[in-house]
Amino acid sequence: MQNISNYQKAFMAYLQQYAKPKQPENLYNPINYILELGGKRLRPVLTLMTAEIFDANHKDAFDAALSVEIFHNFSLVHDDIMDDAPLRRGQQTVHEKWDINTGILSGDAMLIMAYQLFENYESKTFQALAKLFSKTALEVCEGQQYDVDFETRDDVTISEYLKMIEYKTAVLVGAAMKMGAIVAKTSEENKESIYQFGRLLGIAFQLQDDYLDAFGDPKTFGKQIGGDIIENKKTYLYLKALEYLDADKKRQLEQLYSVQLEDNKDKIETVKQFFVESGSAKATQNAIEEYTNKAFKILDDLTISEEKKQLLKDFGMGLMTRKV
Repeated sequence: MQNISNYQKAFMAYLQQYAKPKQPENLYNPINYILELGGKRLRPVLTLMTAEIFDANHKDAFDAALSVEIFHNFSLVHDDIMDDAPLRRGQQTVHEKWDINTGILSGDAMLIMAYQLFENYESKTFQALAKLFSKTALEVCEGQQYDVDFETRDDVTISEYLKMIEYKTAVLVGAAMKMGAIVAKTSEENKESIYQFGRLLGIAFQLQDDYLDAFGDPKTFGKQIGGDIIENKKTYLYLKALEYLDADKKRQLEQLYSVQLEDNKDKIETVKQFFVESGSAKATQNAIEEYTNKAFKILDDLTISEEKKQLLKDFGMGLMTRKV
């Protein structure tokens, strides 16, 4: 087993070999731009790490890891278009740097490229990877649609929100880990357990992302602080605040989430104050810890060494306390 930074370096070296200039430039340059823009590389690292956890060489999982990363970035390109987001990882989004049509077409190509990488595996592994990928990709689209639907609904519940982030974010984390397990050809029980570990960790990861969107450091977070507040997104923070606030402050918060403003500085600060005063910010941190601990409990079902279980726990703790 290796440390996380070694997996990141190995993956980046493989990615750089893959992301070479191709023709037509206006299709492939935006793809290489988003792939090389940075990011945490969480999902591919998990694929590589999981392969070695189940006694395979991490190099055997490079194509599966790259597929996951390309698909993830494809979804970001299209999400940014839907959200009209100006920044991604502190830099211009693809549709801002080029245009919307380029973003759509390059994103479409990325989805195909992600599938194409499975062709490098033998038949049985290819089928298992493709089946998992298809299921996961469709769930991510369903999660995105739930997210869009929530924008025009005033009755979103906590359970609905958790289902949305499970589909939009967490299933891909689970799939990234299961792909490593598939490449390693471990038992079906191990494959399912590591998927559930990743899924639960993915929910905690997204809740942390929601929290950092409001309370993160703009220098390290890489996205516009308060973006969810500007877009009136009904996050866990918002829904918990509605649950805890008295009737008058609840109405004020709902009013703030019903308007689109030119200057959002005061809105962001007022909403954040509601999040803190209501206890919503603390409740969100507690939920992050709860889902992380649920993920750790799954590790009891894995037939791997205690040392490897500790590596997974350390990774989960790093996610729970991250600032980016």
